[in-house]
Amino acid sequence: MGRRLPAWATASISAAGLIVVWTILALTVVGPGGTHAIPTPWQVLQGYSEDGLSFYWTHFSVTLKEASLGYLWGNGLALVLSGLVMVIPRLEGVVSQLAVITYCVPIVAIGPLAVIILDVPSKGEPSGTAVFMAALSVFFTTVVGSLLGLHAADKASLDVVSVYGGNGWTQLRKVRFVAALPAVLTALQIAVPAAFLGAVLGEYFGKVETGIGVAMVIAQQSLNAPRVWGIALASGAVALVLYLAVGMLTRLATPWSKGAAA
Repeated sequence: MGRRLPAWATASISAAGLIVVWTILALTVVGPGGTHAIPTPWQVLQGYSEDGLSFYWTHFSVTLKEASLGYLWGNGLALVLSGLVMVIPRLEGVVSQLAVITYCVPIVAIGPLAVIILDVPSKGEPSGTAVFMAALSVFFTTVVGSLLGLHAADKASLDVVSVYGGNGWTQLRKVRFVAALPAVLTALQIAVPAAFLGAVLGEYFGKVETGIGVAMVIAQQSLNAPRVWGIALASGAVALVLYLAVGMLTRLATPWSKGAAA
């Protein structure tokens, strides 16, 4: 009686419970005009069958490309600036303030400006605004995680490098990078769903012909509740799979960290 259920059993029970609650709400909660505001799971499955794989591939492939580009640009810039702070400590205040600003600026305020400034993509091509929003969504998290990890380097090891004539770059390469690797990889893992969400939000500002955001807006305007729910669930599943994939890479790359042991 005192034994805990395995993780897969707990997850299965939770998923089954959510589906039951979802079904009950779908059958009892009625929206305006007598139409169900919440579709049943069966209606969502029917929507997947009617829309087909090509519909989802057309839109998801574009959004994933936007999220990937934003992920690379945002995290790359965050890692470079964090490493530069370790060599030039005076820059830490500037980098930290820049990260806070990017986190605090409302998306609804900066999104329209990005649409005006950045190029308008052609059909099937990534949106510059979506790429920018994805990069903006991951910058703060990666900067904070990287700085915390780099500052956590062992002081004795840093002193040894200094005694043997090493400078800040040497300390960064030999000591700080290895010490910060678990924290950096964790930040990169958290940035995966953030980049995906940022790309979707970037598509909501318009001037985009293909993407998850566009597909969801059209489904909302046509009151196609099963498609809206289908796109939302598929988006969550894709973000979760990518998050878990980066988490597995983190455990493989840092087997000495506490997170890997757990």
